[in-house]
Amino acid sequence: MQPNSPPPQQSQAHPQTPSFYKETRLDSGVLVLSHAMPESQSVALGIFVDVGSRDESTDCAGITHALEHMIFKGTRHLDVHQLADKLDALGGNANAFTSRERTCFHLHVLREAWPEALSLLTEMICAPALPDQEWQREREVIYAEIAMVDDQPDEWIIDQHIASLFPDHPIGRPVLGSPDSLAALTREQLADYLHAHYCPPHLLITAAGAIEHDALVDALNRIRWPQPSTPSHPTRRQQPPVMHAGIQLLPRQIEQAQMILSYPGIHASDAARPIAWLANQMLGGGVSSLLFREVREKRGLAYHIGSYLNALRDTGLWSITCGAEPERMADCIALIHQLMGDYADQLNEATLQRAKQQLEVQLRMGIDAVEGQMLHLGGRLDESRLRSPFEWLEAIHAITLDQVQQWSHAQLAQTPAWSIAAPEQALEKISATLRP
Repeated sequence: MQPNSPPPQQSQAHPQTPSFYKETRLDSGVLVLSHAMPESQSVALGIFVDVGSRDESTDCAGITHALEHMIFKGTRHLDVHQLADKLDALGGNANAFTSRERTCFHLHVLREAWPEALSLLTEMICAPALPDQEWQREREVIYAEIAMVDDQPDEWIIDQHIASLFPDHPIGRPVLGSPDSLAALTREQLADYLHAHYCPPHLLITAAGAIEHDALVDALNRIRWPQPSTPSHPTRRQQPPVMHAGIQLLPRQIEQAQMILSYPGIHASDAARPIAWLANQMLGGGVSSLLFREVREKRGLAYHIGSYLNALRDTGLWSITCGAEPERMADCIALIHQLMGDYADQLNEATLQRAKQQLEVQLRMGIDAVEGQMLHLGGRLDESRLRSPFEWLEAIHAITLDQVQQWSHAQLAQTPAWSIAAPEQALEKISATLRP
């Protein structure tokens, strides 16, 4: 911000929720959101970078996640050990994650420590050292992370499933990349990717807890933010193709067979979100849900059974996951197939009201979570205005049984995608179960 420029304009919060969040766009292009929780003893800070694994070129697969790791390996003024000491001295929680659409770095500290935490967090983003010797070591750590996922069939099958849904598209690749793609990545490529994406307007700063918005904005206005550069390997976020349906059988010698079934779902800013949340809650969102009751409680066919919604900006999935003994998986699949066939028609007012109550409990209890509220503000990358939990409650309670049934009918009428991992002999029986 120039010394004589007028103060940045703050957005007006929704009239029904005047204290939910405040928003400011800095002259630098950085977007700042905060949610005041004055009685809290802590503050959660986050820096969201609007880049994820779906933005990578094929030869740089895994670079977004690799750079997330390298941000913790020192700055221009602090080596890796000094940075670690300062993060530990704050005594809170320092973490990060990479998804298919964004990267987030976040700290949770005591209320009086937020200025120091913010200074450290912004230094990590604006002035990382990216030392080559640290990259050589950290690459080995990511290899171990990839191997760990491979050793956990319930996680491994997710990558296999997504790859089958979106073949030949960046969304279909694992967020971690592959050993081959990582082996080819250089420190120079990491720096190039950083300079292209870790800068305005790709940055969103969020804060929740005992913090004043004006104080946060003042602190951020003193930061010298990096200017964007043109990457040597430019990428463009491609529109995903239609979800591929079909059956994927994955022979694997495992104690628990794993299954994922997916239908098209909702995108991140879909107007149908409250309807989809309720449909999913009744299907497999809790211990009173249809899947849990019929598959586990009544028949004892599986230990784990549930459903979830996975939403991206322009596509989404409605998925069921199940883990069972290999000899029981065919029976599980047959039952799930039957339940999905008439799911919408089984819904009634009693189950709808129970689902509404369950979602209300989740939303209202989440209001007290400082870190959760900070992460919730990151959804601003997906839409122009965030709704408060209370607005979502109003929307949820306004949904009718007919709306949920119509939405469920429409989604489940589409051809699904199945991925099943099991020993070879079990797959033969499973394949017969799925055959028309």
